Amino acid sequence: MTPSEYGDNDAAATVLNSRPKVTDVEVHGIDMIPHKDRTSTWVDLLRIQFGGANTFATVLLGTFPIVLGLSFWQAVLAVVLGVLVGTVFLMPMGLFGPRTGTNNAVSSGAFFGVRGRVVGSFLSLLTAIAFYSISVWVSGDALVGALNRLAGIEDSVGLRTLVYGVIGVLVIVVVIYGFQFMLFVNKTAVIANTALILMAFVAFSGTFDASYNPGPDAFALGGFWPTFVLSALIAMSNPISFGAFLGDWSRYIPKATPVRKLMLATFLGQLLTLIPFIFGVATATIVAGQADYVFALIQASPIWYAVLLMLVAFIGGLSTGTTSLYGTGLDFSSVLPRFSRVQATITIGIIAFAFILTGRLFFDLLGAVNAFIGAIIVTTTPWMVIMAIGFIVRRGYFKPRDLQVFNQGKVGGAYWFTAGVNWRGMVAWIGAAVIGLMFAYYPPVIVGPLSQLGGGMDYSLIAAVVSAVVLYLGALWIWPESRGVFGEDGPRGVASSDTPLAEIVTDHSSTAAKVYAKAEAREKADANA
Repeated sequence: MTPSEYGDNDAAATVLNSRPKVTDVEVHGIDMIPHKDRTSTWVDLLRIQFGGANTFATVLLGTFPIVLGLSFWQAVLAVVLGVLVGTVFLMPMGLFGPRTGTNNAVSSGAFFGVRGRVVGSFLSLLTAIAFYSISVWVSGDALVGALNRLAGIEDSVGLRTLVYGVIGVLVIVVVIYGFQFMLFVNKTAVIANTALILMAFVAFSGTFDASYNPGPDAFALGGFWPTFVLSALIAMSNPISFGAFLGDWSRYIPKATPVRKLMLATFLGQLLTLIPFIFGVATATIVAGQADYVFALIQASPIWYAVLLMLVAFIGGLSTGTTSLYGTGLDFSSVLPRFSRVQATITIGIIAFAFILTGRLFFDLLGAVNAFIGAIIVTTTPWMVIMAIGFIVRRGYFKPRDLQVFNQGKVGGAYWFTAGVNWRGMVAWIGAAVIGLMFAYYPPVIVGPLSQLGGGMDYSLIAAVVSAVVLYLGALWIWPESRGVFGEDGPRGVASSDTPLAEIVTDHSSTAAKVYAKAEAREKADANA
């Protein structure tokens, strides 16, 4: 990649290439996207968020407040609160891609170090497995329920395994093609799933009762407030789950795109997810007490609506599954340099599918989802807070070339810090995540030793966020970063030091350097040909 493609001065004047075809396999990995290839808009960022969440996976999350014992209106309030709070934390995460031209995990190297950014890779893997699994589980269950209702095919472990396998493989195929194909699938999901949900007003007009209230004895955690807070946190996990992935899509947006449009795209995209959330809340009241929500909903639906549920569940499974798996395969192709984006995607997909089978067929779905959601909130939110603070104090300034040194088998640069790790961000994240987990209460899997101090209330999010802010800002003041990581205007609100930046040199012994050298040689050969 030429220096001009890394630079900022020519960004506004760059002539854009035409948007690639849907069936073109994506050529870019986590390398910086050249300005000429940034053909997406802020509307695409909005659409892919809504499309990725406007599915049965989000519907399932919407059923949890009812399962936990809230009334319909209490559940609606918990969901709205959770989505709005989660969106506030998420909105800054769409700003990094247009400025760095790469995904959020690599962009986080500016604050965690080019090696320390593997924290972001770990978080994206955790989120991908959770939401890829949920999407395949729910979509598969909808198809099995429809086959049972429409064709009389008996439910069985073998049938579910087959259906899960078909959906799982198709998700991997879509992800292999890459961003444009994924964007197309999400556009389809937005239209199809929104139409389906709106038709629910007709399908369940005679059975839905907005006054549904199982009474105080139904509260899963023994009281209203603990149950309400847990329900809100479950809803919050949906926008938080996008934190590690927004850069995967926003990196294709031109750098000159105004910040307000990027923030608006995330706000509107997540606000629209209230459509599937409320659908889940409402329909959960209809089949309350049933062990398998999706299967029971199919049986309770009018026959014409059962057919639509089957079709859209299939599309929705592809939509959520692809948005989850795409970013993780993309990122691990850099963590494991011998793997291409396609190879890394297939590997992660196989691992996730194994988790789907063991988790769905042999363990409690509610407990498994609850545990993953708790881990995602408590570990990802402080990472996002540190990223947002770093963006503010750096005034949105990045050195894109220096973010790529680890992926290219090099050492040094603005974000090398101490052997590739910025202990300011790393210690703040570890401390915040540990403190948050100590207060976490996601029974039966995660019960922190300090969780009882809140009298049944879950204070893990507050503890994690406050700890991240205090620890990170404290570290920036006690150990100021080099002035070289800031732009011409200098730092905002923190100190800086005169420590010189390390020179970028190639580590010829690294696997990444050898892989990158071969790729460069191929590019030169192709150019000469």
